[in-house]
Amino acid sequence: MLGWELPPHNSGGLGVACYQMCRALARQGVAIQFILPYTADHDIDFMDVKAAHSQNVAAVQRAGGAYDSWDYVQFTKTGNKLGHGLFDQQAIYEYNVERLINVDEFDIIHAHDWMTFRAAMALKRKSHKPLIVHIHATEHDRSAGKSGNGLVREIEYQAMTMADRVVAVSQATKDIIIREYKIPPAKIEVVHNSIDLDGQEIPSGMNIYHYLDTMKDHGYQVISNVGRLTIQKGLSHLLEAARLVIDQQPNTLFLIVGSGDQYQELVTLAADLGIGRNVLFAGFQRGKAVDDAYRVADLFVMPSVSEPFGITPLEATAHGAPALVSKQSGVREIIRNLLVVDYWDTREMANQIVAVLRSKPLKDTLRQLSQAEVKSLSWSQVADKLNTVYDQSAAGAAS
Repeated sequence: MLGWELPPHNSGGLGVACYQMCRALARQGVAIQFILPYTADHDIDFMDVKAAHSQNVAAVQRAGGAYDSWDYVQFTKTGNKLGHGLFDQQAIYEYNVERLINVDEFDIIHAHDWMTFRAAMALKRKSHKPLIVHIHATEHDRSAGKSGNGLVREIEYQAMTMADRVVAVSQATKDIIIREYKIPPAKIEVVHNSIDLDGQEIPSGMNIYHYLDTMKDHGYQVISNVGRLTIQKGLSHLLEAARLVIDQQPNTLFLIVGSGDQYQELVTLAADLGIGRNVLFAGFQRGKAVDDAYRVADLFVMPSVSEPFGITPLEATAHGAPALVSKQSGVREIIRNLLVVDYWDTREMANQIVAVLRSKPLKDTLRQLSQAEVKSLSWSQVADKLNTVYDQSAAGAAS
C-alpha cells in the first residue's frame, strides 16, 4: 500500500480513508505494508507502517500535500533552496520505495492518488505484480473542472493505463475517469468510502465553540462547513449564499473550519459581502474541535465544485447535523436523505438553507432519515469489495 498521509499527520480526508480502509482489510486477514514519504509515530498495530525516506512530516508538508498539484519550492533570503519541492518529494519517494521493498514480500500493489503513482509504476515494472490505483480525486477535481497541471494529469493517465484495476470512490469519479482519461469502463470498479459508527464515541458535554452555543441560547442558528479552503470546495459560493440567507434570517452564523490557499480570499469576500460578523473562520482543527463543529450545526453544507466522494457529510450526520451537498458530490450516491443543489446556484442554496432554519420538522426528519442510512454503512463492506478486486487482479495476472 502506497499512500501520502495517515492520521494524525493528515491534512484531509485521504489519510482518514486510508486508515479506516486498512483497518477493515486487516480485520479480514490482509497483511499490509503501508509506505509513507515521512517518518512519524502513528500508534498503529494492525499494519506495518514504513517510511520511504527518513524525513519528518514538516519537510513533506512544506512541499505541499496530497491535495496539491503544483510545485511549492521555498527559498531563503539569500536565494538558496529550502528543502525539496513537491515533484522532488515524489521523485525521492519513487527512488526509495524501489530500494526499500523486497518484491517477494507482497502479492498486490495498491496506490492512493497521484503522489504515489510513479513509485507504484516503478514497483510494478520491477515486480510484475498486479497494480491497483485508487482514485480519491483527479486533477480535474482539484482544478474545479479545469485542466489543471498537465504533468499531474499525465501521471494519472499513465498509472491508470498501466494498472490492472482502477478503483474509483464514486460513480461520478468513474465517469470523469472515462471521459477525461479515456480509461475503459470495464477496468474501473466503484468502491465508495464509508464510516463506522459501531464503537465510535460521539462527544457530549460542553462544546468547544462556547460563543456559538451562547448565541444559540439567544436564538441564533449555525451553519457549518469542514474542509480545505480551496477552489475545489466551493466556499465562495457558500459565502454568496450566506449573504442571501442573512438577509432573510439575520440570526444565522456560519462556522468555517479548515485551512487552505483561499483563506485570505474568503475572509476578504466575507467582509466585502458585509457578513464578516456572521462568519467565523476557525482554521484547521482536529479531534473534538471538528466533532463539535458538527454538533453545534443546525445544518452542515458542502458546496464542492467537484467532490469525488466527500466524507464530511457522513461525519456531520453521525453527529446529528442534517446535510446539504452539491449535486457534484459522490457521497449522494450512498446517502439519499440529503438536500442537494448545484454548487453555482447560490440562490437555491440559500433557499434550502432558509427552509431548514425555518422548519424544525424538516430539520428533524432529515436528521433522523440520514442517520438511519449512515448507521447501515461500514468499512467492512469496503474491504469486501477491495478483496474481490484483489482476487480478480491476481487471477488476471496469473492468466
